Amino acid sequence: MKILFCGGGALGSHALFLARDLGQEMAVVDFDRVETKNLASQWFVKQMVGKPKAAALKLQLLNFYGVKLQDYPLRLTALNAGVLLGSADLVVECFDNAASRRVVQEYIRSQGKVCVHAGLAASGEYGVVRWDRHFTIDEEGTAAQATCDGGGFLPLILRVSSSLVASIQFHLADGREVNWNISPRNAESF
Repeated sequence: MKILFCGGGALGSHALFLARDLGQEMAVVDFDRVETKNLASQWFVKQMVGKPKAAALKLQLLNFYGVKLQDYPLRLTALNAGVLLGSADLVVECFDNAASRRVVQEYIRSQGKVCVHAGLAASGEYGVVRWDRHFTIDEEGTAAQATCDGGGFLPLILRVSSSLVASIQFHLADGREVNWNISPRNAESF
């Protein structure tokens, strides 16, 4: 089985770290580069600053754990979605913007692909893990501030990432699609 992570930032980088022992072929698509501000809340080290996030994650997993990861340091668009998402058996969407989420959702729905989404509220008040049939893309507000620019939201990021990987594990084990609502105070599945 091939699992493709869309987004290697706050949620995606930690989810890949936690998913390293799933025993599945894994890949990540992310065009962004590691910045110094990412080091406080994303799974990168100082030496990775300036490198594409996808390539940096590939190096991290190989160097630390001997895990092979296919990296796609590209921007996912409607034009390349078929090439990038087409071979995935499970798509894990961790993007931080509505436009990229839409590209994923439109493609996976048109192709009948299995997809789980993870996201954080810009305010840091909650996070969600949703299988696609339960997922609605929120419109982005112009005043939204990314939750991954500092370490303040790291506990929430880690809770959402670990819930995401738990949902993937449940799905691999028996096909269950467990969704999560997560706040800094609690987490509930449904």
